[in-house]
Amino acid sequence: MKTLLEIKNLEVTFRTHNQNLKAVRGIDFTLLEGETLGIVGESGCGKSATAKALVKLLPEHTCSISGEMWYEDKNLAEYHEKEMQRIRGKEIGMIFQDPMTSLNPTLKIGHQIVEGYLRHHPHISRKAAMELAIEMLQIVGMPDPEERVNEYPHTLSGGMRQRTMIALALSSRPKLLIADEPTTALDVTIQAQILQLLKEIQTKLHMSILLITHDLGIVAGICDRVLVMYAGKIVESATVEQLFSSPKHPYTKRLLKALPRLDGDPKDPLFPIEGTPPNLAYPISGCSFCARCLRAMQICRQKEPEFFSFANGHESACWKHDPRLIQ
Repeated sequence: MKTLLEIKNLEVTFRTHNQNLKAVRGIDFTLLEGETLGIVGESGCGKSATAKALVKLLPEHTCSISGEMWYEDKNLAEYHEKEMQRIRGKEIGMIFQDPMTSLNPTLKIGHQIVEGYLRHHPHISRKAAMELAIEMLQIVGMPDPEERVNEYPHTLSGGMRQRTMIALALSSRPKLLIADEPTTALDVTIQAQILQLLKEIQTKLHMSILLITHDLGIVAGICDRVLVMYAGKIVESATVEQLFSSPKHPYTKRLLKALPRLDGDPKDPLFPIEGTPPNLAYPISGCSFCARCLRAMQICRQKEPEFFSFANGHESACWKHDPRLIQ
């Protein structure tokens, strides 16, 4: 498959009055056409910062982005705001974490879908755009879309608001959809419906999806490949099958041990990851996970691990994989 998105040495730094916080510390990855790539990790690991950096939605006065972000043959890192406005929404759509705060509470949802669509297709009449909004709401499974277009966000349930966000993001038929925690605060039944909806729409539109989540259960159900992030770095890259059947990085293994299992003994305890992630406002020497790792060695505290490769593109950044290590 053809590469749609290629990220090279992406760094995101937030500036405050007395310090710089490196939220993303030089990551590399690719996303293929028609593929679903998941980025997982605990809160504060840099997932959302990565997603917003790709569409340049981070405030320039408090944030700097470096590296290369190749979308097809265009390096988005070099694009100015006006150039990004032609890409954002039309070729790259985004679903945000909380639809209640992402949707304008003073505008009807039909108006919000139409507004975004007409920005990229000004030659279309408003009547035709409203018909498209109704069609999009129908596609995402909104009940009575003809009536819902005239309702305000606060009158809708959480699931309906999320469906509205998806309809808005897909109205221009983007090639890439960035879904940042698309099932946050939804109950399990609605969550399953939203994920099934994304899979169906992806198949229909042959769209690529970059899914940001902390829920490994969601990753198992929808993703093709997974990137595990910790403290602003990618520590493991694998297919979904590889990640769950043969995790390599200690952090990934600890994440999986902290998950409740349906096939396990209900009396078995869960194993939380003790400690806290490092403060990204200060330089990190060695492996960022070593302070919480049960198998940390001296070199882990001194030198950042390189990526070690396994079968079929599976990679992990851990010194335990170094062939020079005497087991």
